[in-house]
Amino acid sequence: MNRRVVITGLGIVAPNGVGIPAFTHAIQNGISGIKHDAELERLQFSCQIAGKPEISTELSLQYFTELELRNFNSSGILYGVIAGMEAWNDAGLSIAIQDEPDWDSGTIFGTGTSGIDKFRESIYKIDDFQTRRLGSTAVAQTMNSGVSAYLGGKLGLGNQVTTNSSACTTGTESILMGYERIKLGQAKRMLVGSTSDSGPYIWGGFDAMKVCTFKHNDSPEKGSRPMSASASGFVLSSGAGALVLEDLESALARGAKIYAEVLGGNINSGGQRGGGTMTAPNANAVKRCITDALVNAKVSPNEIDAINGHLTATSKDGLELNNWSEALQLKGKDFPYINSLKSMVGHCLSASGSIESVASVLQLHHGFIFPNINCEDLHPEITAIIDESQIPQQLIQKELIIVAKASFGFGDVNACVLFKKYN
Repeated sequence: MNRRVVITGLGIVAPNGVGIPAFTHAIQNGISGIKHDAELERLQFSCQIAGKPEISTELSLQYFTELELRNFNSSGILYGVIAGMEAWNDAGLSIAIQDEPDWDSGTIFGTGTSGIDKFRESIYKIDDFQTRRLGSTAVAQTMNSGVSAYLGGKLGLGNQVTTNSSACTTGTESILMGYERIKLGQAKRMLVGSTSDSGPYIWGGFDAMKVCTFKHNDSPEKGSRPMSASASGFVLSSGAGALVLEDLESALARGAKIYAEVLGGNINSGGQRGGGTMTAPNANAVKRCITDALVNAKVSPNEIDAINGHLTATSKDGLELNNWSEALQLKGKDFPYINSLKSMVGHCLSASGSIESVASVLQLHHGFIFPNINCEDLHPEITAIIDESQIPQQLIQKELIIVAKASFGFGDVNACVLFKKYN
């Protein structure tokens, strides 16, 4: 059966905006969510700036009870539940409150590591002979599938409830996994997305690898500089993005608002061969992922209006643009518009693909291309491939039909998805 899959709900917890209205305003106006982090300075990190969503106790209590928040110490689950339930509410879906679960609905909600602060707290208690004081939710907060388990319970989901994990590709992968489940007729709707914990115990390893910028500790908003000649590494951040995917027939039957359609995509790996390593991409695999995604979605390169790239503000940005150009066989002014949300929110790690996909869908739905900030000095490697007019530094109001979103992650893994304005 040729089921069409559409997006009927969106949710977001990002460093520059919590909730879809605030986030939409921020990305349209080039508002950065990167700030100085006093804890990173105290711990003597090289990079002392980061992107961290601002969640008030009042907001948390809209999604968790006071009892649930007692001894709760998992920022990633907090972000994921808020974003996921916002998407569910945005889709106009009810929560199963009877004994019978919603057999037609499930979730694939990814993460990299769950409850790292809860792990730290638990380790100290165990080492201090206080194992019995860990509390009954220590396991739920620290298991990788904690975020999907919390969402499944709060929404009463009776279909597949699971968590995927593929480094920075996680969020984009979750969308394609949910899309496939609906296409196969195994679910009517899937809540998909991803989340990432905040804090030094998540971010420390990256700082140690020297892949983060240390040049902007006194100018945080200027620190994340994708495609810039003066880019000096990425800025670490966190948050969660969520989308409700639904069978078109189901969405129409209940009169749902439809943001966009998922046309298809592709997931692959470079196998850490051909130049690919744990931290570097196999360029041929990246290009193959893009071209296979277009074939799967039945989209030709010249139909793509805009690309939301992975583009992390490292030396690999030029390679990514070259891969896109070779895969699409387009360059100069013929290349689609391209932007990187990381210029405003930093690198949200396992949450990046879903947060950036929400931004991509908002562009389609409202008809705009958000600006790239901090790239007034575009890297010559990039402008040698595509015309600088295709890298907007101001908001462009423009009706879009097809947007491509790709993510490339540690482990030499890749994912690309194609979104289309619904009509």
